[in-house]
Amino acid sequence: MNSSLSIFRKVAVAEGISYLLLLFVAMPLKYFADLPLYVKYTGWAHGLLFVLYAATLVLAWQEQKWKFGKVVLIFLASLLPFMPFVVDRKLKDERPK
Repeated sequence: MNSSLSIFRKVAVAEGISYLLLLFVAMPLKYFADLPLYVKYTGWAHGLLFVLYAATLVLAWQEQKWKFGKVVLIFLASLLPFMPFVVDRKLKDERPK
């Protein structure tokens, strides 16, 4: 059975990928190629993954008994490009409790 931590890590990577696609593919297509539809669908997917990121973060927090400060930093990492991958790498060695 998957732990909350492993599920969170998978969601974090998916959220990070969707964020990069939104910023570096969909947004340029919208503004340079006049294709706003890509932002609509990529943005929708990213929004859903962001909500899942937050929800699975709460579940992992409860399971792992992390300190509040760590959870805040992990949440803030989702707001910066490439940081969800850093979080995933840092949490890779953490054992599920």
